[in-house]
Parts: sequence; structure tokens; C-alpha cells
Amino acid sequence: MPKPLQLLIVDDEIEFLEALSRRLSFRGFAVRTATSCEAALAALADAPSQVVILDVMLPDLDGLGCLRRIKERWPQVAVIMLSGHASITAGMEGIACGASDYCLKPVELVELVEKIHIAYAEALARSS
Repeated sequence: MPKPLQLLIVDDEIEFLEALSRRLSFRGFAVRTATSCEAALAALADAPSQVVILDVMLPDLDGLGCLRRIKERWPQVAVIMLSGHASITAGMEGIACGASDYCLKPVELVELVEKIHIAYAEALARSS
């Protein structure tokens, strides 16, 4: 049996974070959470994740700044940006900085699961 895909969800909206974590865990992912960029960086330093789901608006550093820091230290990690604020500009900037994809909240779980698998497969292909 294959090991579950390791996810890190980074969002400061606790209710959203807990609900998404439960739903993705139920789908078979190994999920950890963080509520800030610093907590996310510490979590990644502690144990690797294959995919990070990263909110654009965080309390300590915006999602784009956090994305840059993640990609500097762990370039192989796939990152999917999430935003509750419709902004094509932020999505384009995220992709330009190395994000695999960009979704608007609320995102359909089926769509997010598909994007997670695609992002992970693309990251694997780049690293081989």
C-alpha cells in the first residue's frame, strides 16, 4: 500500500483550516496545518511535505512572500495558492514565483484534490 501524500495546509482562518484538514484527511492524505508563514516554515523544516496549500493572506507574511521562502529552501515542494479574495494578479504572481496552481475560496474539494495530484505529479517530473 502506498504511503499517503504529505500535505501542509497554511491558513489563518481556523474554521476553514480545520474543515479542509478533516476533509482531505478523510480522502487519505496525511495532513498537517499551520496558521502563519513562520509556522509553515518550521513545519517544513521539521518534516517534509510534498504539497503545500498556501493562503494568500497570512498574518505575518503574505502568501507570495511565504511562497518565495518555501521555494528558496524546498524548491521541489509543490505549492497551491488559495485566496478568498478574487485576484487574478495575485494568482499570476504566484505562478510566476513557482506556485503550481491557484484557487479561489471556497474551492470544491474534488477540484482541489485533482489539483493536488497534478501538482505533485508535475513536481515529481521536474525533480527526475
